[in-house]
Amino acid sequence: MVARIGDAIAAYAKTGQIDSGPSGGSAVAPGKDFASFLRDSVQEAHEVMKGGEQMSMKAITGKADLNDVIVAVNDAEVTLQTVVGLRDRMVQAYQEILRMPI
Repeated sequence: MVARIGDAIAAYAKTGQIDSGPSGGSAVAPGKDFASFLRDSVQEAHEVMKGGEQMSMKAITGKADLNDVIVAVNDAEVTLQTVVGLRDRMVQAYQEILRMPI
């Protein structure tokens, strides 16, 4: 479950899958290849995970609000589940390619 639906919509819009222009059509961001998209996504996931860890450390020392800790840890959990799901799908796709006859 996504903690904030606005964050999910913003993340989806950043992928270039939807156009925020007046036409409402879909468009891909020009000049952005798959490798850079993947690199940016992994870096963003890493930052979310680091934020969850830092917030947990603040909670242990008593320097963080409980609500902030819950939101950060929930975001990190959703991010981890997404990354693991994508990894599993990529491995499955790779195995399918290996099984293709030449």
